[in-house]
Amino acid sequence: MQIKGFFDDRTYTVTFVVWDESSRDAVVIDPVLDYDPVGSFTFTESVNQVSDFVRDEKLRLRWVLETHAHADHLSASQLLKKRFEAPVAIGENIKTVQKTFKGLFGLDDGFATDGSQFDRLLSDGETLEAGTLRVEVIATPGHTPACVTFKIGDAIFTGDLLFMDDYGTGRCDFPAGSAEAMYDSMQKIYALPDATRVFVGHDYMPGGREPAWESTVAKEKERNPQLSAKTTREQFIQMRTARDATLAAPKLLFQSVQVNIDAGHLPPPAENGHRYFRLPLNLLRPANELGEPIEKR
Repeated sequence: MQIKGFFDDRTYTVTFVVWDESSRDAVVIDPVLDYDPVGSFTFTESVNQVSDFVRDEKLRLRWVLETHAHADHLSASQLLKKRFEAPVAIGENIKTVQKTFKGLFGLDDGFATDGSQFDRLLSDGETLEAGTLRVEVIATPGHTPACVTFKIGDAIFTGDLLFMDDYGTGRCDFPAGSAEAMYDSMQKIYALPDATRVFVGHDYMPGGREPAWESTVAKEKERNPQLSAKTTREQFIQMRTARDATLAAPKLLFQSVQVNIDAGHLPPPAENGHRYFRLPLNLLRPANELGEPIEKR
């Protein structure tokens, strides 16, 4: 089994191509569709690198896998599906995320919240056949309810659950996120063999180091500054909750979630033929009808 990571320095996301050298069967995990929020246009630099690699290596793309509905980048899953006829899969609890954000965005009744936009919904403990690759699904909620970790051979792909052993874990302050659930999810990861390779979904390069995305369960258990093997549940919940209260919202939060809960489909065109995002005003910081912030009491 071979693994190649593609680092997007705009969103600090890592997309992975995993393949079997003999059969050339492959999966892609967490592909990125580039988006410029100032000009409000998409482009395909990131996903083109992945597509070119798949073609150059003569791989047979069997599945496009999403670890969760991302809040920091648009998914390029539909592009890969079109280019390689590869179906798209995500954790079954995407239904919870869809229901939550359908209300927050005021989406119309036609927006389905049963996960039917995806080709397959994955449940905890099941195995997805990707040609000769076997993808084991581990439900790891916390960052979002829909988060899953994919285990392929001796490697796991953790999405936004776990980051490099010098950084920490994902945030838990999105709607229906849970520090308690994240701690419990991490116990599943730490129960895996120490030699298990860990491939993280983002890297924020602490201290200015070069991007990195591969660790091990042993390193994380020993060194992770936010959740090591010695961290108690209470310590983690207190730390994660306090830290999340200081974090700004992701720059592409509203755009990303609208696309990603819809399996990577862009918003449908309006009557004039143009596509529009719904951007709720003052959702994260309430204000009155004149725009004055409403102070919390």
